[in-house]
Amino acid sequence: MRVAIMQPYFFPYIGYFQLIAAVDIFIVYDNIKYTKKGWINRNRLLQNDQDVTISLPLKSDSDYLDIRDRVLASDFKREKLLNQIKEAYRRAPYFSETFPLVEGMVRHEEANLFLFLHHAITKACEHLGIKTDIRVSSDIAIDHDLKNQDKVLALCAAVGASTYVNAIGGTQLYSRETFRKKGVELKFIQSRPFEYAQFGNAFVPWLSIIDVMMFNSTEEIVACITGNFDLI
Repeated sequence: MRVAIMQPYFFPYIGYFQLIAAVDIFIVYDNIKYTKKGWINRNRLLQNDQDVTISLPLKSDSDYLDIRDRVLASDFKREKLLNQIKEAYRRAPYFSETFPLVEGMVRHEEANLFLFLHHAITKACEHLGIKTDIRVSSDIAIDHDLKNQDKVLALCAAVGASTYVNAIGGTQLYSRETFRKKGVELKFIQSRPFEYAQFGNAFVPWLSIIDVMMFNSTEEIVACITGNFDLI
């Protein structure tokens, strides 16, 4: 049983979906601290041949709240965000297939940050044919006061994981030997380059999945998600 655990991200890059597709159970953290400078409520798009950041505005609140306790700002202008995406990609080859999906995600009437992101992630997986069982961390019966590697190991034990797959950036965070002692094999997923035509200029890599879907057919994306990576 392969398991991965990640924070929810806002329209994440393709490697996030490779990780989901590579495992049997994907656990999304809702009960860990929200971090300002990560990708929880922001990402990058292509606009005028350059990467630009988009973000979900949040209600001002304590920096110590968990992701599930943060809410979108009351003045979040969904139409403004959609217009920015539309203007950036209206000439893209798969705009007509992709924009309705994105529109449904952005217009989702949910103020809770975690639930908004969870909805978008699950809808994207449905669109891309990813059948992985997606679970929410707080729904799993463990000691949720545990931190970092200990929390990961507890979640793995609770769902019967034999292999834990983490993003390549986590190589310094986890010990293969510690996982092995708990009966879990530790693997890291490393995405291979995936370059595609954008608007005829220099390729800008690792943008949001929105960019990938605007310029590639679903078949091409699925092939990348299911095979264009290495487990090390």
